[in-house]
Amino acid sequence: MLARRVVLSVLGGAAILASTLAPTDPDPVPAAASTSAFSAVNYAIAVDESASLAPEDMKAEKAAAARIALGDVSSSSHVTVFGFAAAESDDQRAVDPVCPRTTLDAAGRESIGACVDKLRSRKKDEGTGTDFPSAIRQGVHDLSSGTDPSQPRVLFLLTDGEMDVTGSPQYGDPAHREAEGERQLERELKNAAAQGVQIWPLGFGPDPNKEQLDRMAAGGYQKGCVALPSARPKADKVTGAKDVGAKLEKIFAAAHCLRYEQGTSKRPPATLEIDISPLATVGSIVVDKSDSKVTVSYLDPTGHQVPTTGTYKKSKFELAGAGHTVEALKITDPVPGTWKVKVEAPEGHRSLPVGVSVLWQGELRGSITMDPPSPQAGQKATVTMRLQTREGYEIKDPRDYAGLRVRSELTGDGFARQALRLTDDGKGPDPQRSDGSFTGSVQIPKGADGALKVSGTLTASGLSADTRSENGLVAPDVLPVTTALTGPTADAHPGATVTGNLAVHNTSNTPHTLRLSLSDLQPGLLAITPTELTVQPGESTTHKVRFKVAPKNVFGSRLDDGLRLAGTVTVVDTSDGDRTLVRSPISVPVTPEPGFWDRYWWAFVSAAVVLVVAAVAVVAWLRLRRSRRDPFGLMLHLVTEEGEVVNDHPAGHGHKQWYEFAVVEPHRSPRIERRNHGPFAIQRNPEGGAIVRKRGAGRTKLPAGGAVLLTETLSLSLGDETRTPRNRRTRSSRTSRTSRTRATTATTPVTGEGESAGTYESYR
Repeated sequence: MLARRVVLSVLGGAAILASTLAPTDPDPVPAAASTSAFSAVNYAIAVDESASLAPEDMKAEKAAAARIALGDVSSSSHVTVFGFAAAESDDQRAVDPVCPRTTLDAAGRESIGACVDKLRSRKKDEGTGTDFPSAIRQGVHDLSSGTDPSQPRVLFLLTDGEMDVTGSPQYGDPAHREAEGERQLERELKNAAAQGVQIWPLGFGPDPNKEQLDRMAAGGYQKGCVALPSARPKADKVTGAKDVGAKLEKIFAAAHCLRYEQGTSKRPPATLEIDISPLATVGSIVVDKSDSKVTVSYLDPTGHQVPTTGTYKKSKFELAGAGHTVEALKITDPVPGTWKVKVEAPEGHRSLPVGVSVLWQGELRGSITMDPPSPQAGQKATVTMRLQTREGYEIKDPRDYAGLRVRSELTGDGFARQALRLTDDGKGPDPQRSDGSFTGSVQIPKGADGALKVSGTLTASGLSADTRSENGLVAPDVLPVTTALTGPTADAHPGATVTGNLAVHNTSNTPHTLRLSLSDLQPGLLAITPTELTVQPGESTTHKVRFKVAPKNVFGSRLDDGLRLAGTVTVVDTSDGDRTLVRSPISVPVTPEPGFWDRYWWAFVSAAVVLVVAAVAVVAWLRLRRSRRDPFGLMLHLVTEEGEVVNDHPAGHGHKQWYEFAVVEPHRSPRIERRNHGPFAIQRNPEGGAIVRKRGAGRTKLPAGGAVLLTETLSLSLGDETRTPRNRRTRSSRTSRTSRTRATTATTPVTGEGESAGTYESYR
């Protein structure tokens, strides 16, 4: 089986831990011995048809009975379904058989829905009481006749818990019928216990008789499918008709040692979600459609739609109940993760919610280590049992092993058996709480001499028990070779190699050969090198130990969220009677190979930074360029032919870097005024001075000491630059400027696209 990623949360609750003695095994249990060993279950469903039940309760009972039969994960299980009320005349029967004993293979699962539909509420003339003794008698008969006694026998009793045989002649005189009913009920409960039939009552209705329900649960056979409190029969009740199916599935899971989870519920069209644990080996996704017109499709955690029959990606599929109100997809070897269930329905069939749940069984595996593996007598050793999937991946989510019981013990030569307490509570020798590693400590008895063995057994409802053991030898006072292993700490990609260190010290006068091996995980996932090394006399050094991860094709899509390969490294001194020097757990996180973006993201980021910097530079350059052309602050002088400045005008901010203006009253009191779309415009020249634009005459450079002719008698020159406007000077105040002299005139063309050349005059 291919590797699986551990990504799920399956059942709520933390692990319930206990430690008791476990039977020892003559030899260590190899990983390959951990196989599923769940037997089939023979069960019967007794449905109350009495008048005390509302019509909606009967409808919910029928759907629930179908859900149970369809949700069973064993093709060898058998089911019988019957209704019951009371026989209140000679032509009536208390029991109403609807589904004879049916094997839940593909054909049997498909037929259950039709026969369950025969359940009905009794009419007044059909016997409407509640005859518990007859119902239990019928259930025990169906479960014990011609069935394998080694398979669990379970009777589910759906009722309001109120026995009523006052109208049944078979219970004698009317005045004593109630007492006779109680006597016969007690007799039938004892017979159920003698025949190994568990009774799991489920009460519903407005006020179920919880005391009566508890009495019937306690009266039948008490040993469950495993020796755990969760598998002992108990009564439950529902709060309403819609709760019946989920509650019945829950108690069915407990009776059959299945794991159960309820998923989402929505009205179609919708996509529902349900999680399947990495521990699951077989499961059934049960869909309560409420309406037979609802159609369903199933998508695995990788997003692929799976077939409803046949094999796909190592998983086997089998659908039953497609044409009924309840259907179930049984999956052998399911891909772990979040499954999506898409539900569709035609118009007029979308008013009722569709619910999804999952029932599953699985395998629990562990690996056990003792540190040091060859302790001295009187020395304290640490024992760790770590949980794994079948493939050898670590299980980190405690909800995956809810209800777990861990049992461990130490045996050996020269001392009595000792029970060990292993916990996952983060206290004492346990380094971290709820990490899937159960740790405890033990002091090796001073009388120990020779062989040692530490054993551990994991048991959980819905998961096959697993026993692991490790053998060791009591060490002498001084070992000739001592070692210390440091495992790899870095993440690895498929096909990559990570390294650890093995420190060795040989105090003897002879060379020693050490053998290195890797166990407790599926072959081919991780390889160790070297597998052998020689330590020379007196040598004290550190050797690199390399762990090579399998290529990508071994993991497939299950690497999408990453996983951890969990194994055990063993170092044996072959020169000292194969004495174990190291037996240490390692954990190698494996992550998907980085994609194109993951590899080169830095280049994209760097390029983006360069582009941003370049864009900022361009914007800054454009702003600077615009600011260098903005005419704001230029002092414009209007000059006569005689060189007299008749008007000073400070330029403001331009429109698109051009300050537009006009010359007004050129013959009387000439001055410059700002005018939008005026005949003249000026902007700064980045090279110095300014550029004058004259309508119909193009552009002309205006140097700092020059002038540009605007009209026949007036020119424009530049004065000292100012950033604030100045008051215009009067003509009389300006006539005092007598120091100006006329300069010679020079002509320099400045052409723009579609514009003619102009001239400028230079003054000094």
